[in-house]
Amino acid sequence: MIASRRTVLKSTLAVAMAAPFIRSGNAAAALRLRISSSLTDDANSSHFLWFDRFRSTLAASVGDAVTLNYFPNNQLGKESDIVQQVKIGAVDMMISGSSIWATVAPEIGVLDLGYLFADAGHVGRALDGTAGQTLAGILAQRASVRILGYAYSLGARNVYTRPVLTPAAGLKGVKIRVLPVPNFIATLEAMGAVATPIPLGEVYAALQTGVVDGLEQDAPTVLAGKFYEVAKNCYRTRHIFNPVIPVISNRAFDRLPADIGTAVQAAAKAATEHQRAQAAETEARAFADLASRGVTVTDVDTAAYRAAVEPVWARFVAQQPATAPVIDAVRASA
Repeated sequence: MIASRRTVLKSTLAVAMAAPFIRSGNAAAALRLRISSSLTDDANSSHFLWFDRFRSTLAASVGDAVTLNYFPNNQLGKESDIVQQVKIGAVDMMISGSSIWATVAPEIGVLDLGYLFADAGHVGRALDGTAGQTLAGILAQRASVRILGYAYSLGARNVYTRPVLTPAAGLKGVKIRVLPVPNFIATLEAMGAVATPIPLGEVYAALQTGVVDGLEQDAPTVLAGKFYEVAKNCYRTRHIFNPVIPVISNRAFDRLPADIGTAVQAAAKAATEHQRAQAAETEARAFADLASRGVTVTDVDTAAYRAAVEPVWARFVAQQPATAPVIDAVRASA
């Protein structure tokens, strides 16, 4: 009886572990992929724009042979935890900004360097070529994941503040919320700001209470988070264009039948192209909406900021020598 119970338990456990990848005899939707995102599932989300086209394109190709279970808003956990889950294959796919992957492959942090890219188009040209291939190889080796494409953030990151800034003083001494990412912090500090890492969920209250004077973010996120209610001044510094990267764990991809794997890659390519095309339009709509809500947008001369940030590049390359050819390739594609 004891042996029988152990056998049943082992069989049940094996079936549960294999369930996401089993295809039924009639090719119905028994193959499932779980996809995590930290953002909302709406048009202001760069992640959802990619996922929505990926889902429809894949369905058109393979019908109901694959079911995609999408979990936005960190429903499966914090990004730092999901990275580890994707590494071991417990979560199949993840859509995120590139920054979080620097926690397992520090070289990926090169994409967070200020003024590395001139504009969104430059991101695409660089990362579709040698620079992107090099980073994909590093991430595959360090994290056992496959990059499915380099999508865009929904516009550049700019500075939004409560106080009105003067051109002469610029960002000197201004407390700006940044992502808790080394090259974000280093970039804003080089630009003169007091870089203050705070979780995104705490930013609104921090602006209200004066813990920070502003934040740096893309326009759709400012709109979605209603940060415009307490930060009415936008300064278009356009300092970072870090990409969005959807990934699939190697364990998940290797278990896909060959035809499904090919379809997943083709759907990812189509989703990346679609999302890139939507990014600029989404940013423009967000800026128009912000202006209608009383936000004053000021274009700034970025030359001085660019010069101030260049030493950050040199320090990073000294720490991560493998990124020197990546930066060279990015510059060559400008």
